Amino acid sequence: MILGLDVSTSIVGFCILDKSANIIYCDHIDMRKEKNFFKKAALIEERLYHLNKNYEIEEVYIEQSLQSFRTGFSSAQTLSLLSKINGIVSWQCFKILGKEPEYLAAVSARKLVGIKVPKGMKAKKVVIQFLVDNVPGFEVEYTRYNNPKAGWYDRADSYVIAKAGLISEAKKT
Repeated sequence: MILGLDVSTSIVGFCILDKSANIIYCDHIDMRKEKNFFKKAALIEERLYHLNKNYEIEEVYIEQSLQSFRTGFSSAQTLSLLSKINGIVSWQCFKILGKEPEYLAAVSARKLVGIKVPKGMKAKKVVIQFLVDNVPGFEVEYTRYNNPKAGWYDRADSYVIAKAGLISEAKKT
């Protein structure tokens, strides 16, 4: 089984796929109310212990953290914090799961999975719609305003990372 992670400082998405790309587990941790960085890391660690106990994870793929500034997006402080949490989660995966994670850029992962984001459209919305339309078992909870509830974009991104990891593994053999 392959574990895909979408790591951020506020919500982390987790998705486990079997070798046939069936969703075995897909969830998220919402850490927006937790202000302490180390308590956030502890929440992720706890979930990884749970996953290790209940699933036979063979490979781990993590969405590569942003490496540069983009207008209207992350500040230097946010990029630094994201890089820090990404490193901690990577270490936790190695320590708890015994797997050295591999990293995939979001754009590359979407391309491997066959998701094309038209110019001017928000990637997250395109991804979630693609999964709802094409992935059995991927259902989304919506707000009363018909927007995905918090965490669902992260679940979707973790699925894309896991599926791209599965495709990458198949190409290696």
